Amino acid sequence: MADKKEKLFSDFPEVSTQEWMDKIQTDLKGADYEKKLVWKTNEGFKVKPFYRQEDIEGLKTLDALPGEFPYVRGNKKNDNTWYIRQNIRVENPEEANRKALDLLNKGIDSLGFHLKGKDVSRELLDTLLKDIHCDCIELNFTTCQRHTVELAQLLAAYFKEKGYDPKNIYGSVNFDPISKMLQKGKDVSPIIGLASEVVNALAEWPHFRCIGVDALRLNNSGAYIYQELGYALAWGNEYLNRLIDTGVPVDLAAGKIKFNFGISSNYFMEIAKFRAARMLWADIVKAYQPEEDNACQMHVHAITSTFNMTLFDSYVNLLRSQTEAMSAAIAGVDSMTVTPFDSVYETPNEFSERLARNQQLLLKEESHFNRIVDPAGGSYYIENLTVSIAKEAWNLFLQTEDEGGMVKAIQNESVQNAVNQSNKARHEAVSRRKEILLGTNQYPNFTELAGGKAPLEHVCGCGGKEHHHDEEASFAKLDIARAASEFEALRLETEHSGKRPKAFMLTIGNLAMRQARAQFSCNFLACAGYEVIDNLGFASVEEGIEAALKAQADIVVLCSSDDEYAQYAIPAYQALAGRAMFIVAGAPACMEELKAAGIENFIHVRCNVLETLREFNKQLLVK
Repeated sequence: MADKKEKLFSDFPEVSTQEWMDKIQTDLKGADYEKKLVWKTNEGFKVKPFYRQEDIEGLKTLDALPGEFPYVRGNKKNDNTWYIRQNIRVENPEEANRKALDLLNKGIDSLGFHLKGKDVSRELLDTLLKDIHCDCIELNFTTCQRHTVELAQLLAAYFKEKGYDPKNIYGSVNFDPISKMLQKGKDVSPIIGLASEVVNALAEWPHFRCIGVDALRLNNSGAYIYQELGYALAWGNEYLNRLIDTGVPVDLAAGKIKFNFGISSNYFMEIAKFRAARMLWADIVKAYQPEEDNACQMHVHAITSTFNMTLFDSYVNLLRSQTEAMSAAIAGVDSMTVTPFDSVYETPNEFSERLARNQQLLLKEESHFNRIVDPAGGSYYIENLTVSIAKEAWNLFLQTEDEGGMVKAIQNESVQNAVNQSNKARHEAVSRRKEILLGTNQYPNFTELAGGKAPLEHVCGCGGKEHHHDEEASFAKLDIARAASEFEALRLETEHSGKRPKAFMLTIGNLAMRQARAQFSCNFLACAGYEVIDNLGFASVEEGIEAALKAQADIVVLCSSDDEYAQYAIPAYQALAGRAMFIVAGAPACMEELKAAGIENFIHVRCNVLETLREFNKQLLVK
């Protein structure tokens, strides 16, 4: 049987890379290979259209097995089980306890409690953890930074009093002043000095981590993947360095740090990001000469991004978060939270929370992603992405270290400026449809109305609201505007005006072109919440204008071929005689002649969709 297999493979002739390239060049028919097929990523490196075995020769990512230093293939050897977490904001401890117990019967094995700082007490913990077996699940807590030491001490006392074996307690307390600096623009770096107290309070509990690196904040601000990773490494190194300086042993300090990463929809890149992250962090910790290699393991909690979530067509958020969760699971994260699809416009309800839970359960129980460790290992493509992302992130890490570390870089505003620049660039890409948000800037739901839906303000862990403008800020903060925010504001403006403009497609001439342009125009204008009326075609311009006026159209869009616009556009514009806005779909060669005749509005693929629609809103008296 083995011989037959050998023969089967030897029957196929080897195809060289050059032969592939020759075939591609033939199929491109003279088009530029680099321009057509090589992807220039936002991460600063190029991605080829195909990879072969020769592309992974000599890569250091292939030198270790799962569970071996530098942990690029994961910390786990036997399976890929991760904790499924759901977060609970604690307003009433009895209710939070009831909800937690209910969730533990619904597939959740990790709880994340958000506590108000002023509420932290032993009584709160007794009520909150009543009937919960803390050694059977993972427990995570977030509270006001200044109350975290107290919370850590109370938890250690609680676990000890209940007689739990320290080896069986898994979870975290999230002490992370650097996150607050990025969020609020305030210099709270002096309280980083409390880190050693938090660590010492939980020193006896080896699997209970307490120093957080909240890289999710960068992800949700629109950071590119290499920025999220590069800054996360500098962030973690800042804490590690300071802990060691205050006398905390290397192994203990490293063992108390937990990374909270976001997950974007860039599927293969995200798999590579987590692999690269473990490898680079292992190298950083190794430089401090720990006694055990295990101290070099990066422990990762992954959270699906909110940067790309949308208020309109919000069920598409389920598709986004599902691919995100899938990439994190394949990459071997330790625990995960899927953000409920409706969280950008309302407090998630039972339905959306259930869906979020089931998104992970589906990956685990039905797709068996928990059974295979690092299935991406050896993939020519993902191994190359891993190395490329690692290189860019490492350069950023070194650059940040040269500035004096993460805290100094934040005080100098270089972190915020770089990430906010990425946020701005991504908003620009969304406005031009270079980055697609399905249902928002492309293929919107034509009939959808927001009703009472409005974007929610972010609530910080202390229970207060996070504002974009804070008079007390001493330096720049991260811009948390979601990618869809400007399109949503525009569409909400249309809806709230009480005047929903009607856009009528005057389709005429070449059948294929008029249909394609009508479809393009309907999608374009519906992004602003306009009512669109498509048509099969008209025999004459006059007939089309008459039908548009009869339909009480506010906008008439002429849809035809470039060649025919010279024939149809000016007569249509003159027949309409200013009774509605007139738009030509396309950028025909005769555009200058049409402009000379008074036609001002053209929509085409090179348009800035957002700016164009804002201008239309002004003209149509939406404001």
